[in-house]
Amino acid sequence: MLRRRLAPYLLVLPGGLWLLLFFVVPMVTMLSLSLQEGDVVTGYVFTGHWQTYADAIVNYRTQLVRSLAYGAVTTLILIVLAFPVAYWIAFYAGRRKATYLFLLLLPFFVSFVLRTISWRQILTDDGMVLGPLKHLGLLSSSAHILGTPAAVIGGLAYNFLPFMVLPIYVALERIDPRVVEAARDLYADPATAFRKVIFPLALPGVFAGVLMTFVPASSDYVNSAVLGSSSTTMIGQVIQSQYLTSSNYPTASALSFTLMAVLLIGVFAYARALGTEDVMKVAAR
Repeated sequence: MLRRRLAPYLLVLPGGLWLLLFFVVPMVTMLSLSLQEGDVVTGYVFTGHWQTYADAIVNYRTQLVRSLAYGAVTTLILIVLAFPVAYWIAFYAGRRKATYLFLLLLPFFVSFVLRTISWRQILTDDGMVLGPLKHLGLLSSSAHILGTPAAVIGGLAYNFLPFMVLPIYVALERIDPRVVEAARDLYADPATAFRKVIFPLALPGVFAGVLMTFVPASSDYVNSAVLGSSSTTMIGQVIQSQYLTSSNYPTASALSFTLMAVLLIGVFAYARALGTEDVMKVAAR
């Protein structure tokens, strides 16, 4: 009896220890660091200095708002791009579904940074996109994409596309074809069947896809650093600079916690607006 009672806890123990060691401990350490004062030469002392948070928000509110805006726009673009792809693979790919999913994921066997640098080469002023258009006179010689919000958002959308496609595909794959056939038998045209049956049943996948793209896209710094400019700086770049360049650890920690808090509030607000209980009921069916 004792072994049966302890078995679930023993199974959870390795994962629990992993989270404790590599998540809880670093988070507590970072929280403590955000409330310390000092410098890298004389050392830092815990003083409970909450003013660091206020100063960080005031000084970097533009980058914080910009990051959230880029993340939101990227997420909306990904929903528009990913849903047709996932829909086609789920309902029309037949026995080749695994092949198409593999092809979708194939570019992502290459490093995240290398893929972003490749996009920089593609989007240069004389690259394979702008070069021919300028040569044909369709664009002015001064036209450029790099260093603009469009380049950063485009890079984010490219890099996080599979994180939106796969959850939506899984949700669509679980839809019973007989449900769609029943809707058509009840004289629903394809658009109505999609709006009333398919899309509501795919909402759990959309919900998961939004979580998996909005959070990392808003906190990303690679795309803005490689494809952007000083006018497209995101909060991730600021945190990276404060940690590694300025060695201003309290400010960097405060910004990290502020970003995390804002993202959590946004996720909970989104979940409440969508109605996660209804989503889960749909998924269970």
